[in-house]
Amino acid sequence: MKNTILVAAIASALTLGTAYAQISKDEYKSRKDGIDASYKAAKDQCKPLSGNAKDICQAEAKGQQDVAQKELEAAYKPTDRNRYDVRVAKAEAAYKVAKEKCDDLAGNAKDVCVKQAKAGEAKAKADAKASKQVKEAVADAADAKRDADYQVAKEKCEALAGQAKDNCVAEAKARFGK
Repeated sequence: MKNTILVAAIASALTLGTAYAQISKDEYKSRKDGIDASYKAAKDQCKPLSGNAKDICQAEAKGQQDVAQKELEAAYKPTDRNRYDVRVAKAEAAYKVAKEKCDDLAGNAKDVCVKQAKAGEAKAKADAKASKQVKEAVADAADAKRDADYQVAKEKCEALAGQAKDNCVAEAKARFGK
């Protein structure tokens, strides 16, 4: 059962949407205040609990706050780095909660649980890194293709002369962003 929960948490960390609508500075500040208030309320809900249940509750509250702050940052400044940071925050939050849940176990079962939680975090972080690297490789490939197409278009212009050649080169520059 705990493995299923861990797998679900990690899968959730990997299904981050990549579309963030950019928000204004005022909305950013407002949402940041809302995140802080939500965290305080979630922490207050943990106060009546005791023992490991309290630790799990606090880890969940802190994880939700960390993820919400990273998502807010990605909405305010929608960069690839910020989207990557959201995925990492989700992986770390899921790990911390899973690790706290392992504290209810003892002996080898606890050791296995902790190792599974750590492995889940490592996998989620590796997936986030791989996704980031794939995006960068795709962008680099697109640039290389555009440069190659520009060189072909420019070479075709060499067959022309005078104003026709100038127009052809200008069109190629405009078309390929040169």
